[in-house]
Amino acid sequence: MHRVAQLDQTRTPALLSRRTFVTGSLASVAAVALYSNEWARHEVQLIERTFFLRNLPAAFDGFRFVQISDIHLEEYTEDFFLRRVIHEVNALKPDLLLVTGDFASRGPMPINVSFAAAARCAQLLSALTCPLRFGVLGNHDAIIGSRIIRDHMETNGLPLLVNQYVRIDHGSAHIFLSGVDDISFGRPDLNLAIPPNPDAPVLLMAHEPDYATAVASHPRGHAVDLILSGHTHGGQIRIPGLRPLALPPLGKLFPHGLYRVGSSQLYVNRGIGTVGVPFRFNCPPEITVGTLQPLITS
Repeated sequence: MHRVAQLDQTRTPALLSRRTFVTGSLASVAAVALYSNEWARHEVQLIERTFFLRNLPAAFDGFRFVQISDIHLEEYTEDFFLRRVIHEVNALKPDLLLVTGDFASRGPMPINVSFAAAARCAQLLSALTCPLRFGVLGNHDAIIGSRIIRDHMETNGLPLLVNQYVRIDHGSAHIFLSGVDDISFGRPDLNLAIPPNPDAPVLLMAHEPDYATAVASHPRGHAVDLILSGHTHGGQIRIPGLRPLALPPLGKLFPHGLYRVGSSQLYVNRGIGTVGVPFRFNCPPEITVGTLQPLITS
């Protein structure tokens, strides 16, 4: 009996240690999940970038644009969060505002939920005060219905460029802004999106960043100075020191940030919303402020 009692006493601390470890681990996981959902998902980061462009007219030196992307209203972006983002964008007073796709989500909810979210997103975006604003379609928009999304946005003052380009005038000079249809589910056409023989820099909006490789190989691709994309959400969940654990198709080569692809610069915005799971970790939502400056060559 004495020996059995001794054996129980030696096992009890180990058992308590394992229970403490498991309990502590579960508590840590719960704390990280709560942080990723309630705090990190709403902690918008303002990223300021200077883009040096060839042959930029002097009138555009210091021209500022703001880019937001991947709003994904309903799954899981809330109305109050989008209102906060809009307030921050308006406070920046940019010369140009660009929205690079995925206004709503085509998720597990019925399609009517996506329709309603798209209409509400457009109404909320009508509060943007920058008079010069454009967007493009994303893959979720194309699945919901490109015509539906386009009608909602344009009715509320946000023209979408679908295989089109426009001339942006500033002072006595101009640049070109282009946009392609969604690459995953649309019909992107660079022959229509890139102006022939442009006499000024070209900025191109394309939702999926890996499309930059197609731009680089296109006969007119050399004319594109800057490509602006979203789609990847930066990976949403990033373990320090590692590449993002999950990236979508056409978003695997360029997860986030600034790249050189051929003769073009590519910038990938982390987006505002989330998909799949309502979490962000080490990858906050982003508002990009881009400033144009001329590239000085010796």
